[in-house]
Amino acid sequence: MITPALPLSYERTPSADESITAWALAARGGDSAAVDHFVRALHRDVIRYVAHMCADPQAVDDLAQDTFLRALGSLHRFEGRSSARVWLLAIARRAVADSLRYTAVRPRRADLPDWELAVELAQPHGLPGFDDGVALFELLDGLPEERREAFVLTQLLGLPYAEAAALSDCPIGTVRSRVARARATLMALLAEAEEAPTPALAAA
Repeated sequence: MITPALPLSYERTPSADESITAWALAARGGDSAAVDHFVRALHRDVIRYVAHMCADPQAVDDLAQDTFLRALGSLHRFEGRSSARVWLLAIARRAVADSLRYTAVRPRRADLPDWELAVELAQPHGLPGFDDGVALFELLDGLPEERREAFVLTQLLGLPYAEAAALSDCPIGTVRSRVARARATLMALLAEAEEAPTPALAAA
């Protein structure tokens, strides 16, 4: 990865977003320390976003690195008109879209044991209504792409609905509707999982 031993993403607050945007602007001017702060602050958000949006968990790390490489190569064009977080997630969105177009024309690789790591990295903690042990990655994978993206952006990454709408190029009301439908579907799937008998009980 670009930066080893990266910590969790910074708490999403207006002041934190302002700091991250300031780091991005400083990094544009060649400040290497600002580059490091910028990458560390948003690394977890990018991992979560691409893990939930791409069709191949094995590609998560590559997509995250591709996102940051694209961003660092485009920093000279970043003017701070939007938050650096939204700007970076827009780049991640394009990276995922490019990856999906590429993988659509070649056979998918077989699943490997490290898919569990991608799930763990994407797994939110302390999200109301979800136990930490639930493989939310798998549940979200069953949602339509637009609802999955709206849920990930607002509920997992904490973007305001207005910023999620700008990123997704749709009205705020549409984002709210997608999130509500995604939440309803996820709660229904969780209820089904809780009611399903375990293999041991089923065999008894």
